[in-house]
Amino acid sequence: MQYVVVIEKAEGNYSAYIPDLPGCVAVGETLEEVKQMIAEAIEFHIEGMLEDGLPIPEPTSIAHEVEVANYSKI
Repeated sequence: MQYVVVIEKAEGNYSAYIPDLPGCVAVGETLEEVKQMIAEAIEFHIEGMLEDGLPIPEPTSIAHEVEVANYSKI
């Protein structure tokens, strides 16, 4: 399965979450670190759900990027 990962840049780190897996989050100092941490968090989250006998949600979120004008130059 492939889940959409949302990564947000903060002042001193990056945070990531999975819309289809509420509560599955990770934080890292770099982009590469947060990508690794969220992959581990997904595995841990799903293992916990399986141990608790909960159904694993199918991925339903879709990511779409939209390019807009650079308004900072106006």
